Amino acid sequence: QVQLVESGGGLVQPGGSLRLSCAASESISSFNEMSWYRQAPGKKRELVAAITSGGSTNYADFVKGRGTMSGDNAKNTVYLQMNNLKPEDTAVYYCSADVFRPGWGRRIFWGAGTQVTVSS
Repeated sequence: QVQLVESGGGLVQPGGSLRLSCAASESISSFNEMSWYRQAPGKKRELVAAITSGGSTNYADFVKGRGTMSGDNAKNTVYLQMNNLKPEDTAVYYCSADVFRPGWGRRIFWGAGTQVTVSS
């Protein structure tokens, strides 16, 4: 089992910034991909950003130019830096890991999420 623990959420004013962290219990360099998703009340969970084991990143249109996803293999942690936050960014942000192991194949693991609230 891979455990993921998110942190860094909170209350921020519009235009502010946050850096979310996701710490993994295993080496993230062994994962196929890690991603950040978000889910606002009454809405479906949506992809925010993803990073492959090779370091390639992919961003949802709504976060392009405002968000940066990065990873620190030494700390087994990925980050999501978000700037110029808007009220519509309010959501629970989840970290996920796409992991393959010879013993059990491919699985997707999720963290418990961290709340981000953008409000004045």
